[in-house]
Amino acid sequence: MISALVAELLDAKVAQYNRPHFIENDPISIPHRFSKKQDIEIMGFWASMLAWGQRKTIINKCNELIVLMDNSPYDFVKNHQDSDLKPFLNFKHRTFNDIDTLYFLHFFKKYYQTHDSLEDAFARPLSSDSLNVEVGLKYFHNLFFDDEAAPVRTRKHVATPARGSSCKRLNMFLRWMVRHDACGVDFGIWQRISPAQLVCPCDVHVDRVARRLGLIQRPQTNWQTAVELTEMLKTLDPTDPAKYDFALFGLGVEGEM
Repeated sequence: MISALVAELLDAKVAQYNRPHFIENDPISIPHRFSKKQDIEIMGFWASMLAWGQRKTIINKCNELIVLMDNSPYDFVKNHQDSDLKPFLNFKHRTFNDIDTLYFLHFFKKYYQTHDSLEDAFARPLSSDSLNVEVGLKYFHNLFFDDEAAPVRTRKHVATPARGSSCKRLNMFLRWMVRHDACGVDFGIWQRISPAQLVCPCDVHVDRVARRLGLIQRPQTNWQTAVELTEMLKTLDPTDPAKYDFALFGLGVEGEM
């Protein structure tokens, strides 16, 4: 049970951080550079997958990718030739290297040849009765690596609940694509996944603050921990629990706790 004091704090912080000023210094600023749905999906996915380390560095590396894709990610992934890939051999972000980069491009090119939106890669196995996006994340992971060209090393960069991961970066990406409100931070361009099915991204900041507020009891941080947190947040808003990511992350990264 969430106390009235904690509930008031979280709602106040959602109102504070779910605002356009949040965008500027966050990786979500990357997909906000685009208006075409597929560009938003591609760079949203890439920004979320590279989202570890300092936010400024993450944004800079994503901007580097955009330049390498001639400022038109969707057009590039659909139409590039092998000869266009040479500049990507120098791309690296922490443990994400050129092998991972080239496979991401390979997947996108193959996928968008037969699909209009990345939404189907997550939404296909979900139904209105699905408690959350767990089966969608598992389905996406299997689809992403269902290719003989898939490098084993790249699997560490795309999480799945099947391995017990909290799937922080994928859950953040889904929040960006699915949540819709009038605040202008999240995009809400996908319609087949309900905001009620989202799982709150559980990064180090969110985890720390949630534990101090008594929202998490599990000693470890894994998929079940993210679900536990989300179920607690549903007691405040069953239709949009992931909005509290703004509050928990904001409290953590700004050092307010």
